[in-house]
Amino acid sequence: MRSFIIPAITALAIGAATPAMAYDSGSQISMEAALDVATSIGVVTVSNTQFLGDEWQVEGRDRSGRWMEVYVDSRTGEVRNVDRGW
Repeated sequence: MRSFIIPAITALAIGAATPAMAYDSGSQISMEAALDVATSIGVVTVSNTQFLGDEWQVEGRDRSGRWMEVYVDSRTGEVRNVDRGW
């Protein structure tokens, strides 16, 4: 009986988790892709990355040590805005 209960509970747990695992976030780019975009325009050291729903905000420093903030569209991967500290 015990050898039947544990696999049954495991199967139920996997079945309950399947919809969550199958959830697709649409065509949104990953954080790694947003970081690639930010580094391609000059961010060398990343200090903070935040997902704001429709865009990724990547904060960091360029080669000169100046602060940069890059906003990357979460669907297209295009740069929306770049703020630089002078």
